[in-house]
Amino acid sequence: MGIVKISDDLHDEIRKSGLLMSRSINSQAEFWMKMGRLAELNPTLIFHESPNDQRHFHVILKLLRHEASYLNSLLVNALSCIVHS
Repeated sequence: MGIVKISDDLHDEIRKSGLLMSRSINSQAEFWMKMGRLAELNPTLIFHESPNDQRHFHVILKLLRHEASYLNSLLVNALSCIVHS
């Protein structure tokens, strides 16, 4: 693990988004970095292309799989807390 320096404004945006998505600041920043990485790995995908384009589908599917995995881990942790309380 390392330290990444970012602006105070970006840190605030990450914190706000993390609260909305029930993520820690680090988890939210990591999620945004992964989305940025997907965007860089797929430079031909631009926002004004047709949403029916199959390339969009694959990038969105990757993001949804990551999000589903995250939400599943939250659910498992919540259920574990309920069962063990």
